[in-house]
Amino acid sequence: MKALVTGFDPFGGDKVNPSSLAVSRLRKKIGKVSVVTAVLPTSYAKSARVLREAIDKAKPDIVLCVGQAGGRTELCLERVGINVQDARIPDNDRKQPIDVPVRIDGPAAYFATLPIKACVAEMRKAGLPAMVSNTAGTFVCNHILYSLMDIIETHPRRMRGGFLHIPYVPEQASRLGGAPSMSVDDIARGIEIIVATSAARTIDLHTVEGRIS
Repeated sequence: MKALVTGFDPFGGDKVNPSSLAVSRLRKKIGKVSVVTAVLPTSYAKSARVLREAIDKAKPDIVLCVGQAGGRTELCLERVGINVQDARIPDNDRKQPIDVPVRIDGPAAYFATLPIKACVAEMRKAGLPAMVSNTAGTFVCNHILYSLMDIIETHPRRMRGGFLHIPYVPEQASRLGGAPSMSVDDIARGIEIIVATSAARTIDLHTVEGRIS
């Protein structure tokens, strides 16, 4: 079995992106799962194409995309990607779409197909703060979750996919006056737990994880 795990390059004037930092620390083998990694551009126009190229090259069974969500306190596995681009800030191409669909003729939303509740439960068992999130926002992270699931929907290879939002790392938080943060090592550990859990099971836990916010 093979997993493709992706991070993003820095954006918004920052010099680091914790997603690419954590992805670079992953083991090449997690149990029986071979791990391939890639870094996506924080670009509405380019990110899905780079992801598709990485999928076609790696031929994975599992795809996990990882992105930064500054201000969050937990490792957040996203439940759904929605068909809208609505950028609070410009992406790295200086583009700032507002109320633009990811795919003009696409469905309103796609659900992740990884066992997200089981993954959250395993991360908590390992002492990591984790939750199921019901919104991936409307920036490039949501764009790539929607695009990933759209690729999976039509791709000749069968695979499952999902998206993990992660907090700042401490070096970012120190510049931002004490924003919530998590170490790169803990983020990488959480990613590895998600990969291992997703490889071990296809049916998710039937348990409450919904939140109002």
